[in-house]
Parts: sequence; C-alpha cells; structure tokens
Amino acid sequence: MKAEMVQQALDARGLSCPLPLLKLKQRLRDMACGERIEVTTTDPGSVRDLQAFAQLTGHLIHRQTEQAGEFVFILEKRS
Repeated sequence: MKAEMVQQALDARGLSCPLPLLKLKQRLRDMACGERIEVTTTDPGSVRDLQAFAQLTGHLIHRQTEQAGEFVFILEKRS
C-alpha cells in the first residue's frame, strides 16, 4: 500500500479535550486546500471530536487508527 503523503504533523499527546481540536484548527488555518496533516492524540474524546469536526467543516479523514492508547488521524483540508 502506498504511504500517505502528509505536509504537517501535530503531536497532541497528553492534551485533554478540547485542546487537540483547538490546536488542529490553528494548524488548518495556515494550510492550503488539499494538504494533509497527521494528528496524534492520547485523549479518547478526540476520536469523537475530530470526526464531528470533519463532518461539520467538510474536511476529509483519510485514516484513523488506534494503537497502545494513541489515536492517529490523517486529515485533508478541504476548504
């Protein structure tokens, strides 16, 4: 499988809700449409938050995984 290209990475490990989402919003402001960001969190609430955020804003989650208490998302800025 081809590796997904990401232009930025956001390490939000150790941050509690709503900080991972707020930091993602800040990063997205400086990104161009079509660019991808990899977000890593340890807050289980971020799964629900990032899914809802993507659905409301139109951004696309390409991949979402969980391993050893870390949640990793590949999100593409769409607007």
